[in-house]
Amino acid sequence: TKLLSMEALSDAAECLKTLAHPVRLRFVQMLLQGRFTVGELAEASEIPSHMASEHLRLMQRCGLLNSSREGRRTYYEVADPHLESIISCVENRFG
Repeated sequence: TKLLSMEALSDAAECLKTLAHPVRLRFVQMLLQGRFTVGELAEASEIPSHMASEHLRLMQRCGLLNSSREGRRTYYEVADPHLESIISCVENRFG
């Protein structure tokens, strides 16, 4: 296998740092099952909505999630299909 450039590894480290939080890992677990609103994600993670929004914003900035508005609701979904194998690794190792 060809080694990745240091720039690519730096980008990877940034995204992995963003994922390295129990609430964010829970969000990804849920979002791999379907779309959810901030409120639904917050409730499942037992945190206030404003904190959930901040976590989601960070994950979106890394290109991990997408959001779409429908009326007054914003739905989040997985943007990067690679998240499935990362979560699978976490679940197999720690589950």
